[in-house]
Amino acid sequence: MTIIVFLIDTSASMNQRAYLGGRPTLLDVAKGAVETFVKVRQRSPESRGDRYMLLTFEDPPANIKAGWKENLATFMNELKNLQCVGMTTMGAALKHAFDVLNINRMQTGIDTYGQGRCPYFLEPSVIVVITDGGKLSNSAGVQEDFNLPMHSPIPGSELTREPFRWDQRLFSLVLRLSGTPALDRDVGLVPSDGSPIDAMCEVTGGRSYCITSHRMLMQCIDSLVQKVQSGVVINFEKIGPDPPPVTSEDATAVDNDSEGKGNDNESDKDYISSLSAGNSTAWHACRRLIYVPRSAQKGFAVGFWPIPESFWPDLSSSSLPPRSAHPNVKFTCTSQEPMVIENLPFDKYEMEPSPLTQFILARKQPTVCWQVFVANSYKNSEVGHPFGYLKASTNLTCVNLFVMPYNYPVLLPLLEELFKVHRLKPTSEWRTQFQNYLRTMPAYYAGALRRALTRMGAQGSLSQSLIPDTLDNSLSYSVLNYLKRLKNQAKMEFDRLCNEVGSKPPPLSSGSSGKSAGGSSAITEGVRVSPRSPLKKDLVSHPLLQDKFTSLREQLNEFGGFVVGLMRGHCQKGKQSYRNPFDIPRRCLLDQVVRMRANFLQPALSHTKLVDDDFAHSMPVSQMGNYQEYLKRMQPQLREIESAPVRQHMFGNPFKIDKRMMVDEADIDPVGGGSGTHGGTGGHRSGTKRNASQMDPSSPRPPSKRKPGPIPRHVVVRRPNSPSPPSSPL
Repeated sequence: MTIIVFLIDTSASMNQRAYLGGRPTLLDVAKGAVETFVKVRQRSPESRGDRYMLLTFEDPPANIKAGWKENLATFMNELKNLQCVGMTTMGAALKHAFDVLNINRMQTGIDTYGQGRCPYFLEPSVIVVITDGGKLSNSAGVQEDFNLPMHSPIPGSELTREPFRWDQRLFSLVLRLSGTPALDRDVGLVPSDGSPIDAMCEVTGGRSYCITSHRMLMQCIDSLVQKVQSGVVINFEKIGPDPPPVTSEDATAVDNDSEGKGNDNESDKDYISSLSAGNSTAWHACRRLIYVPRSAQKGFAVGFWPIPESFWPDLSSSSLPPRSAHPNVKFTCTSQEPMVIENLPFDKYEMEPSPLTQFILARKQPTVCWQVFVANSYKNSEVGHPFGYLKASTNLTCVNLFVMPYNYPVLLPLLEELFKVHRLKPTSEWRTQFQNYLRTMPAYYAGALRRALTRMGAQGSLSQSLIPDTLDNSLSYSVLNYLKRLKNQAKMEFDRLCNEVGSKPPPLSSGSSGKSAGGSSAITEGVRVSPRSPLKKDLVSHPLLQDKFTSLREQLNEFGGFVVGLMRGHCQKGKQSYRNPFDIPRRCLLDQVVRMRANFLQPALSHTKLVDDDFAHSMPVSQMGNYQEYLKRMQPQLREIESAPVRQHMFGNPFKIDKRMMVDEADIDPVGGGSGTHGGTGGHRSGTKRNASQMDPSSPRPPSKRKPGPIPRHVVVRRPNSPSPPSSPL
C-alpha cells in the first residue's frame, strides 16, 4: 500500500491571485494540482492500493481532513472545502504529518528495531507539500529558521533520531506564480526552490520544485507521479582508495561484448578519466532510493535477508541505541568476483540513477562487484563484515544492490562444501568452522539462515542442529517488554487519532462562508437558543407540580447565543410546508408559488404533491458522477427461474446444444446405399455393420431414431430403398 499525503498550506497568503485563466487564488491552483495528480496516478495499475491523506497547516486535530479511515470521496470533498485561514506553521504541520504516518508503523512493527532493517517490510509514503514559499510565521511572530518541534513525541519516536523513516520521502511544490504577466519564458528544467523546505526535501530523498507557470506545474505533477515508487532510501558512502582506471584490455573486451548497442565509448572513457582525476567526487556519497518491487503472485514485497544494524546485539543491554532513519552503507572500490551458489536465496534491488550508478556503468565492468558494509555491525571492527555487493547489470542499463547473508565470503564456501562434498552429512571439522562463522554473525540472522538451509534442501533436523533456537534471542527481556509496551501504546494512540478525525463536525459548504469564499449568498439555516423564561408562578406553586418542575429546572443549562445547525439535504428542502407565508425565504418564493399553483386545482387531497417530479430527480453537478454510492444502495437483483445456458465455446454453431450430436449434409444420405468407400455403412459415419434384417429389402425397416439438431422434430427424414445392383455374369 502506497500512502500519498498532501500537506496544503492554508495560510492567508494563499489567497493571493495568480495571472492565470480566471484569476484563481494560489489555494485554487493547489486544489487543481491535487485533482490532476489523482487523475494521472489512477491511470497506473499500481494505484489500486493507494491511500490518500489530506492535511493542512491548522492546529491538530482539525488539520487532518482525510486520514487513515477516510476514503477517496471524503478526500476530494474535503479538498474542495479548504479555506485560507491561519499562519504558515510549516514546521509543526510537517512534524504532525510524520507523526500520523509513524504511529501506524509502531503498532505494526515493520521497523524491526534491534533485529536488522528489512527493505521488504516497508510502507512507502510520499508527502507532497504545496505552499507559496512565504515567510514562516506562528503566534509569536515571523520565524527565520525552519525547525520541526520535537517536544510532542509519539510512542517509539526515541528509537529513531530523525522524525521521518527510510521509506518516507518529502516533495514540495512551491508556487511562485506572479499576479502579473511573466516577462521570461520558463526553461525546460524545473529548478529547486531556495526556501528552507528544500533542505528538508533533500534530507528525506526528495526534492522541491520552483513553479513559475501553469505549464511547469503540469510538468512537475507528471514528474511526481513517476517518483511514486516502492522503495527505501539508503546513504551510500565510499571508503578506501578510488578504483584504478579501466585498462584498455578491459574496455576492449567489454566493447566487443556490447558492440551494436549504441554506446558512446569515447565519451565514457572521458567521463571515467575526469572522475578518476578528481574533477568530480559526487559519487563518493549519495543518498538514493533502492526499488523494492511487489511480488506479482502475492501482491506485496518479498525478501530474505536484512541489512545489519549499526551495533552488535547484546543480551545484557537494557535499552536500544537510536538508529538513523537512513542506513549508512559503506562500499569499497576493490574489484571482487560476485559470489553465488546454487539454490541460495539472495535479494536483488535496483538502484535509483545517481552519480554513483553513472560512474559504475561508465566503467563497463559487469563481471566485477564492490562489497558493501555497515559500520559497527561487528563487535571487534569498525567496518564489519560485508553483507552484499554493488554490481552493474549484464546489459549495463542499471546498478543492482545484492543483499546476501552476513559475512557471505566465509559462509558460501562452507555451504557449498556441505551440499556437494559432505552430502548433508557434516563432519566435526566442518561443524567447528560453521560454529566459528556463527560467532561472527549477528543473532538476528539466525532465522533467515535456517530458512535458507531448508530451502536449499537441508532437512529440518539438520538445520535445527546447526542453528539452534537459542540464537534467535537477539534482544534482552527488558527490551522485548519495552517494545511490546510501545506497540500497545501506539495502537491506543492510533485509535484515538482515528476517532478524533471521525468525530469532527462536518465542514460548512463554501457558500456559507460569504462572498469571500465563493461569491454565493447562501445562508446557513439554524435554530437560535434563546435564554429560558422564568416558570410561571401558578405552575411552580402548585403542590403537585412544584417538586417536578423544580428538579427539571436544576437540569437546564444556559447557552447564550448558541445556534443549532440544521442538516437539510436537497430533498428535504422541497418537502417544507409553511403555515405562515411570511416564513418563506425570499429566494424560495418562486419555487413555492409554482408548487402552490400545481396543487391548487387538484380534485382531491390525495393528488397533492409536496415535491414535484423535477425536484425529486435533481442532483448537484458535483455528485452526478458518483455512481458507486448509488450502486451500493441498490437492491440485489433476483436470480432467474431458469437460467439461460452459457455458451462454452465462442465458435461454431451457436444453436448447437451438444458437440456429440452433430447433423450435417454427410449424415443425411438422400440416395441411400453407400458407395464402396463407405464399406457398406449405408451412409452412416459410424463403423458398425448392419444386420441381416437391415440388408434385406423385403423386411420391414424400423424407423431410425433421428439425432436432435437444427431440423424440427415434425420433419421425418426417410431414406429411399436403393435398387439392388445388377448381377454380374460370373
